Amino acid sequence: MDAPPAEKTSQSEPRIVDVRSVVEAVSAQDSDTPLYEVESLCMRCGDNGITRFLLTLIPHFRKILLSAFECPHCGERNNEVQFAGEIQPKGCQYHLEVPSGDKKMFNRQVVKSETATIKIPELGFEIPTEAQRGSLSTVEGILVRAADELEALQDERKKVDPLTAEAIDEFLKKLRACATGDSHFTFILDDPAGNSFIENPYAPSPDPLLIIKSYERTPEQHASLGYLVDPSQVGEPYAEPTTDGITSIPQIQSEPHGSVGAKAGRKAIAQGNSVESVDALFRYSSPEEVMTFPSTCGACATKSECRMFVTNIPYFREVIVMASSCDACGYRNSEVKPGGPISDKGKRITVSVKNVRDLTRDVIKSDTAGVIIPEIELELTSGTLGGLVTTVEGLISKIGESLERVHGFTFGDSVDYTKKVKWQEFREKLEKLKSLEEPWTLIIDDALSNSFVAPATDELKDDNQLTLEEYERSLEQNEELGLNDMDTSSADVYVDAK
Repeated sequence: MDAPPAEKTSQSEPRIVDVRSVVEAVSAQDSDTPLYEVESLCMRCGDNGITRFLLTLIPHFRKILLSAFECPHCGERNNEVQFAGEIQPKGCQYHLEVPSGDKKMFNRQVVKSETATIKIPELGFEIPTEAQRGSLSTVEGILVRAADELEALQDERKKVDPLTAEAIDEFLKKLRACATGDSHFTFILDDPAGNSFIENPYAPSPDPLLIIKSYERTPEQHASLGYLVDPSQVGEPYAEPTTDGITSIPQIQSEPHGSVGAKAGRKAIAQGNSVESVDALFRYSSPEEVMTFPSTCGACATKSECRMFVTNIPYFREVIVMASSCDACGYRNSEVKPGGPISDKGKRITVSVKNVRDLTRDVIKSDTAGVIIPEIELELTSGTLGGLVTTVEGLISKIGESLERVHGFTFGDSVDYTKKVKWQEFREKLEKLKSLEEPWTLIIDDALSNSFVAPATDELKDDNQLTLEEYERSLEQNEELGLNDMDTSSADVYVDAK
């Protein structure tokens, strides 16, 4: 039976419209975002309740669909958050250390998408994707909700399996101790779709208790997100079928590069063009050919090709440039990987930015490098922006875009006024860095020495505004990079034997 259309309320109240499908709510493009109402079955009492949908955009975060159900017969209420936007190129993982007795930690906002899992290693506890739907909550709210759902069927369990019910009671004591702040624990939020979030109250400064990591999805994770994945891509490289029915792994191919590097240099010399000779020979040298090998798309997991070539950057080192594009979905990606052995020492690069020329310096920031700007008290830990090939000005722009995307809640209407003003002031400081109202300092600290800032002079020693400092890595840094467990003794024996 169709419900009668709801009347339009006054302008100060949300517009209510009855729809039969959530699709109509998602597809709404009206700037005056309406609130949609549908009649839904209550799973507790069996009568019909009301579900309200609101499609909204969290500033500098992404578009979400909020749904809230309420049953007037039994009082049942619940809510859910669904993401109406796209899946992110990479997955994300948040590690939050929650010390005992710190009540403020439990007020942190948490966005958990429907594809995210939550783990507490100290308890051996995991909330899988199917256990809790997408939600907008706090650390305390998620733990309390998990404890309540575990306790809901305890009376029935005690009748059927008393031992299991007793073990769950003991576990619930530990879980509620975490939820009330009486116990130290680690809160891990892992989302292959990259659509989850934990608030950093200290932003734009780093949070010493929060670690954010991005990672490439596995074929299994692609499949869990609904992408069509070739079974041969799971656990082993895909093989090309041949006419005789025997599959073979394709070999790496190569194609001529030709436009830069040694070949371009010889061509410029033969034609007598001195300007091109200088540009070709003294700019970054490139190889004679580009290697091509099979890969998978990072967005849709279909087969694609990745092109790679090795080049040498003066005053830096040999690097590997990798670029891939997908014909199926149009996704493109490029990476710069360091070549050669792991550096024995870390490197700290300091640039004094005083003029427009400094803003145009080439910058290679590896995924192990951190960025510090003392003048605005900005510090980004390693891995925050991933690997970048840009300029000094481009790096500042990337920092601003990343901070606004990750900490988008700070710009919303419901945020505390003082926090909102703080963010606005910091955004203005970032813009002032690019306008060069005052000189400022850029520090790139890379424990693996894989980052680079181009000098403004022909000789590195003549650049007084660029300082390179090498330092010994600490035991903690080596442990984080996995160097303490790296065993190369068998390779050393092989080299000595040759």
